[in-house]
Amino acid sequence: MSKPIKQIHLAAHFPGVNNTTVWSDPASGSHIEFDSFVHFAQTAERGKFDFLFLAEGLRLREQGGEIYDLDVVGRPDTFTVLAALAAVTERLGLTGTINSTFNEPYEVARQFASLDHLSDGRAGWNVVTSWDAFTGENFRRGGFLAEDQRYARAESFLAAATTLFDSWRGDEIVADKDRGTFLTNPAAGEFAYRDRHFDIAGRFNVPRSPQGRPVIFQAGDSDQGREFAASSADAIFSRHGTLAEGQRFFSDVKGRLAKYHRQDHELLILPAATFVLGDTDADAADIAHEVRLAQVSPATAIKFLEQLWNRDLSDHDPDGPLPSVDPVVGENTIARGRASVRMYRDPIATANEWRARAEAGNLTTRELIIDVTGRQNFIGSAQTIAASIDHLVQSDASDGFILVPHVTPGGLDAFVDTVVPLLQERGVFRADYQGTTLRDHLGLTSAHQRRPHSSASNS
Repeated sequence: MSKPIKQIHLAAHFPGVNNTTVWSDPASGSHIEFDSFVHFAQTAERGKFDFLFLAEGLRLREQGGEIYDLDVVGRPDTFTVLAALAAVTERLGLTGTINSTFNEPYEVARQFASLDHLSDGRAGWNVVTSWDAFTGENFRRGGFLAEDQRYARAESFLAAATTLFDSWRGDEIVADKDRGTFLTNPAAGEFAYRDRHFDIAGRFNVPRSPQGRPVIFQAGDSDQGREFAASSADAIFSRHGTLAEGQRFFSDVKGRLAKYHRQDHELLILPAATFVLGDTDADAADIAHEVRLAQVSPATAIKFLEQLWNRDLSDHDPDGPLPSVDPVVGENTIARGRASVRMYRDPIATANEWRARAEAGNLTTRELIIDVTGRQNFIGSAQTIAASIDHLVQSDASDGFILVPHVTPGGLDAFVDTVVPLLQERGVFRADYQGTTLRDHLGLTSAHQRRPHSSASNS
């Protein structure tokens, strides 16, 4: 029996100013004014995308003791932007990253339940942890949590928030012309959740929202992160977008679901992907080369180099070979507040890999940085990109993609106008929304039917 054709899931990430965007492009607009968010969101909705995604930065990032001006230098509050976008969109899901390390379950649950009401059931929550005390200095709790503690707190945080979401059944508010509005259950909203991370009890003051709870996303790639996604998430963001790596990640994460009594379709795998469109594949390749040069200027190449080498390399020639000295091993003191620093778990080994790669390709420092920092790209004509996306999804390398354009806010327009119609012609992407909630768009199990795995005591 032939394998059924999968429907592709598409989302759009509004990236702000970072090494993916080309903020210097004349077509680039503001990354903080609301009009930019409106244009981006309405384009995604016109393309029938599942959702818009906002990342989160909780502190301005620094390098060499100065604000890192080649990355995010400011970002408005996630909930404020998503709530405002709920008023100018009708079907598009609204997903935001909210940290579980420095927030509290009650306030986050209240904000997401409110957003789900305001949007008629389109809220999504990307549950993340934070590893550095530098970011924690902005918060009352501050401090540092080891990786296993961060994920234990995140699991507890999500279970506590779910307890709050579930403290209302949804049918407890009754309007009667004689008696007025009243509660059928006097215990509506009452909750108690106690474990080693939280000891909270009270009454949740936001009634059951349209989805019951927001769609839960997770972005960790460690073993703990994958396990957390398998137990508790509805979708997991991935950086494994090529065929072989994508299939390995897909198989690994989906293979963990059975122990939590879940099926494959209950957890979606969604890698981030950039794209460059051209009239022909050759045109797109030329444009992509220019885009990468703009994304990694000589100054940016040195910044990336310093993040691995953990030392001042401002005098290094970006058009020369990699440094002959080795990285400084230990706490990273050159860059603070950057998740990418944490990715280099063995700086010496990574530096040696980069040297071998540069030697094999006869690459300069800047060319090497361009090579190693590039994420999954779809480069080509609309026909080529549509075929590539379809192939990867049908081959179980992913369930879809979160698109990250290099120009904001208009960089999504050409994709919606040219690639989406081709995917629709192939019968692998919706011609129109079939439901009203984000959970409908993603084809997920009702939130009323399951709860995140937790060993905590709650009632």
